[in-house]
Amino acid sequence: VQLVESGGGLVQAGGSLRLSCAASGFTFDDYVICWFRQAPGKEREGVSCITSTDGATYYSDSVKGRFTVSSDNAKDTMYLHIHEMKPEDTAVYYCAGYQSIAGVVADPSHPFDYWGQGTQVTVSS
Repeated sequence: VQLVESGGGLVQAGGSLRLSCAASGFTFDDYVICWFRQAPGKEREGVSCITSTDGATYYSDSVKGRFTVSSDNAKDTMYLHIHEMKPEDTAVYYCAGYQSIAGVVADPSHPFDYWGQGTQVTVSS
């Protein structure tokens, strides 16, 4: 069972990036998958989630309007599109998953079953 992030790299401010989170070993479409980021010296922040069963999404206020989350259940992959990137988006980005609960919205504070290893995103000014 694992989640593997990819797509990180160095981007100029104002640019865009697409991160991927590929799942294996569990039924992706029964899960809530969230993206977190952690910058040096800062606490980990839950920025976006998607519930694979119905496509419901969550965005933190800090990224709303610039981040878009989507999933391809056939590929067991979730994507995070980051637009209009800023230097403060620089962080290690992680995806994590927990089994969805009917009628309960995605919540980045929920305990997670699986975590990826992270992918570095660096935004230059």
